[in-house]
Parts: sequence; structure tokens; C-alpha cells
Amino acid sequence: MRGLDTLLELDPPLHRLEGLQPVRIKILKFLTMFAVGGTERQFTYVTKSLDRTRFDVRVGCLSREGEFFKEIEALNIPVSEYRIRSLYDTGTLRRQWRFARDVRREGVQLVHAYGFYPNVFSVPAARLAGCVTIASVRDTGAFTSRIKLKTLVQKTACRMADRVIANSTAVRDWLMNLGLNERQVVIIPNGISVPAERRPPSTFPIRRELSIPLDAPVIAVVCRLNKNKGIEYFLQAAAIVSRRFPAARFLIVGGSHFDPQYQPDLERLTGQLNLTHRVIFTGERNDVPKLLEEIDLSVLPSLSEGLSNSLLEAMAAGLPVVATNVGGNVEIVQHGHTGFLVPAREASALGAAMAQILESPGLTEQFGTAGYERVKNHFSLTSTVRQTEDLYMTLLHERR
Repeated sequence: MRGLDTLLELDPPLHRLEGLQPVRIKILKFLTMFAVGGTERQFTYVTKSLDRTRFDVRVGCLSREGEFFKEIEALNIPVSEYRIRSLYDTGTLRRQWRFARDVRREGVQLVHAYGFYPNVFSVPAARLAGCVTIASVRDTGAFTSRIKLKTLVQKTACRMADRVIANSTAVRDWLMNLGLNERQVVIIPNGISVPAERRPPSTFPIRRELSIPLDAPVIAVVCRLNKNKGIEYFLQAAAIVSRRFPAARFLIVGGSHFDPQYQPDLERLTGQLNLTHRVIFTGERNDVPKLLEEIDLSVLPSLSEGLSNSLLEAMAAGLPVVATNVGGNVEIVQHGHTGFLVPAREASALGAAMAQILESPGLTEQFGTAGYERVKNHFSLTSTVRQTEDLYMTLLHERR
């Protein structure tokens, strides 16, 4: 029987000279699926922006489903799928072994996983195959803290990685409390493309589509719909605000692919609060930047958060924001300067902050301008991509 060393031979040198041209570095980025969400959005942004003269990029996933798959497919890069039913059965071990063989055969030198399932599935297999491995943790562990087995496997996968990327100081601190070595964790914040200037809407097509009066105050939550986003507290706050601003409309923008019962529960609560004609569930939309041009205030009532793309995009659009003071929200929003931070699960505080901004056009302009400048200067996609590429090269140099 052939031994493991025979099956998984050592990597070729990092660079080989063919004439004067260096060979591009083969990397593989691994994701659960391509549904609309913050992790998937950052995965897509960074994958599209990597320097193709330096990196030969390919993608692995557990499922090809989701809106962002179209954008990855358009890059004309290899995409490999490894479907599993559970992380904890023998079928998954066979898929991991296949993944290890695939990356060995293709000469992949670095594997970068995004999120819990990719970390647990791909990091051990990639390490077995001799690759440099990077795990990514993008939340402060709210979903794992309730399930001890998930906490344990997340910790184990991260310890096996050469580095773990946290997208905020809050996530880094959570990983430290979990027992990871400080040197192993690197903070690379989310980044977005910031428009060159703030653009006001012209003809308000989205308001017209949704039958919203052009002069009505519009407050929106833009996020994947799951219980950690605290949308029920936004609805309770909306009931408070609507008593002072009867013309106000409230948009909930996003889908509930992973928690299909959550939206029906929210719709029932909307009826109980007598908000049926004021709240609009838009579902997932592919025109969020245009939508942001037509609203007055962006709200994020999360119970747990890593570093929110939703907040970054709203501030880049020149909007004032109200967010809960959890996780990485406090690293984005400067209270009283770019928006307001309020305690989680406190609908009265959330409603009061929303109303204060709606009552003050001067505050709206002040927060919007300051927020735009903050995102442009501290959370650009260019900076995120550069830091990611630099980490790749550092780890490959250490391995070499």
C-alpha cells in the first residue's frame, strides 16, 4: 500500500523561472455557497480584485447556489463543488480526502477559507495536502456559543490554520478568548468600492416602484434576515417612530435563505404592531446602491456582528446610520459623529435615535458627510485587497 508521503508529495518550488517570467501562485478560495450576505459579498469583491498577474485563482465551495455565483462564473476561473450533508459523517471525510487530492494534483499552494463550514471542511484537508492555510472568522461567535460542539470544531480548525483573518478587533478579541495565539490572528477589515462623490437620486425609480411618496421619510434595514440581526426590535422601534412621523416608511431589504421561518414571523409582528401599510419587505435586491440613494436613514439592529458591509455601504452612500453597539459596529460608527450607537435589544433607544435624526436635517447632513469620509479613508476595497495579497505572500515566503 502506498504511504501518505507518496500520495501527497512535497510542493514544487514557489517560483520557477521559464525564461524571465515567474509562474503565477496558485491559490484557492473556499466558500459555503454564493447566497447574498456579508461574507459572500466580501469573498466576491476580493476574488474579483486579486492581481491576476501574480495569482492563479480558483474557487472551492460546498454548493454552487446563490446570486453571487454568476459574478464568480463570469471570471472564467475553475470552480469545484464538494457537496456534503453534514460536517460529521463519513461522506464528508471522503469529500475532504478528494479535496486534498485535488489541490495536490493542481499544485495549489494556498487555501483561504471564508466562514465556519469552509474553515472546518477545507483547512484540515488543505493542511494534509501541504498547502498554506488561512481560516476566516467574521462574527463574534454568536451562533457557536450556543452549541459547544461547533465552538470546539471552530477552535480546532482555526488552530490548524497558518493564520486566521478576523475582520474586526471584536472578532480578534473573541478568538483570543477562545484560546488562539495572538500571533496567529490577523485583522483585515472589510472593504468596499467607495464612489468618487455622493450622488443624489434624480427620478426616484425605486420609490415609485414601491409606491412610496417622494416626500416620505424612508428608513431601511439592509441585511440577510436571521435572528441575530434583531429585526423584531427594528419593527418595535418603527412603531415608536411612526407615531411621530406618520408618513414614514420602513424597508426591510434582504432574504432569509438560511432561516426561512424568520420573515413570516416578522410579517406577523408587523401586523400586530399595525405597521402593515408602513413596512415593506423587499426581499433580496441587486440594486442596493441605487436603493440607498433614495432613503434617508440606514439602521442595523444586530444582536451580534463582525464588521458590517451594510453599514459601510450606507455610509459610503452618504447616509446617517443608527446601529447597535455590538461587535465591529463600534469600529465603524463614531457615535455622535457619523451616526448613533444604541444598546442591542432596546427598541425604545433605537426608536429615539431614529427619530432624532429624522427631526434634524442638519444632523442628517453632518452624519452623512462624516460617514462618507470615514469609509473612504479607512474601509476601501483597495486596502483590503492589498492587505490580503500581502498576507498571502508573507505566508508563502515563510513556508518556502
